[in-house]
Amino acid sequence: MMAKTEIDIRALLILVAVLALTFFAAMFVTQISVGVAFAVTASVVLALICFINPEIGLYVLIFAMLLGPQFGVGAAPGEGVRSRGLTLRLDDFLLVIIGFSWFLSTAINKERGLFLKTPLNRYIGYYFIVCLVSTLIGYLMGRVKGMAGIFFVLKYFEYFIVYFMAVNYLQEKKQMERLVFAMLFVCFIVCLISMYQIPSGVRVSAPFEGPEGEPNTLGGYLVLMLSVILGLLFHNYGSNKQKLFFGILIFGILITLAATLSRSSWLALGPMLLALVVFSRRKFFVILALMVLLIISLILAPTAVTDRALYTFTQREEAGQLKVGGVRIDTSTSARLISWQQVLTRDFQKYPILGYGVTGYHFVDAQYPRVLAETGLVGLFLFFALILAIYRNARNTRRLYTEDPFYLGITTGYLAGLFAMLTHAIGANTFIIVRIMEPFWFLTAIVIMIPNVSPALPDRIVAKEPAD
Repeated sequence: MMAKTEIDIRALLILVAVLALTFFAAMFVTQISVGVAFAVTASVVLALICFINPEIGLYVLIFAMLLGPQFGVGAAPGEGVRSRGLTLRLDDFLLVIIGFSWFLSTAINKERGLFLKTPLNRYIGYYFIVCLVSTLIGYLMGRVKGMAGIFFVLKYFEYFIVYFMAVNYLQEKKQMERLVFAMLFVCFIVCLISMYQIPSGVRVSAPFEGPEGEPNTLGGYLVLMLSVILGLLFHNYGSNKQKLFFGILIFGILITLAATLSRSSWLALGPMLLALVVFSRRKFFVILALMVLLIISLILAPTAVTDRALYTFTQREEAGQLKVGGVRIDTSTSARLISWQQVLTRDFQKYPILGYGVTGYHFVDAQYPRVLAETGLVGLFLFFALILAIYRNARNTRRLYTEDPFYLGITTGYLAGLFAMLTHAIGANTFIIVRIMEPFWFLTAIVIMIPNVSPALPDRIVAKEPAD
């Protein structure tokens, strides 16, 4: 009877939505442009589809993460946004549409709950609250200008919404595998589009990023996806066709990663590869494979790549360069080192507890000093508490599922990717970059939910907690 009632309610809501759409379309169809009418209609259709089958929304979101265009929406007061103005992306709108469908779905299926309890909930909540509170205080004190701070805090929350949507819908291993392969297929498309840029001679960046590309963003994303692929491959996951796809994708990632000329991304490869060795079961095989891969990469690396790697120490003398141990450092690296120095030795001391607020401090192209400057010691502590909770749960999940190639591969690759992102964040705002964080939090949801959905090893599976 309950199932029949739920079906009737869902059918009734769909009928009401269709009637409402028809009514409003009849009223306004002559007063709006074709583009607006199409966008509204597509949004409603997508919302209905996601309401009927929420998993479709996840696939749409996966493709939009890297393949969705972004739109500038005007200037943003405050130096903290680098004077580039605020930007919205297609996935921002999709998250609103899919999130609304998610809200309706959970309202009907009350046993599901709006936010499924996971080991990360409280850490996410604490960190989000301190970002919000510090920004509101900064706004009241005049350090945060306009609505830029609130906008960026909401963007941070958007990443967590990706996580909560995924954990609510993950119910079986095959579903996880399909979603991971969808992410890898998107990565393959991104590599193809990015490699198409190489003959132009510019540093390649992700698709549809507007006039100013971000090669460092693409590099961080590629390192994250590379860690996942290597984790799966080194633990013998997949059929021969799937392994062939992994090999082709690794080749494409390495070419694209080299063409980004992103030194932060190249630097992140070291801890990622080291973590793969530490966490992998067949260490000798992994070390041998990585050595072969490294040698081939060094032999085939074009001159532009080696020149970029040496550029840190070989740039011609210019204003703004620092000397470290008598060695002159290029202006880009020097600017990051100066930012670290200014935050740690001067500006942080003015507001040490809750910081300046999000975007209340001038732009810093490094994650850790930015978190410290914007949210103070409290924010930095909670940020690392969240990272530690992620690491601890991923490590424990890996220890529980040592006999399943997919679970072992995805958790090992994820752990390696986590160390890579922590390294990448030394010279970039990695943990607030949309095109890195949305895939990262999607993968986090998969790893966190493994103990809840796997039928294997029932005596060792963590019990599923009740919904909020």
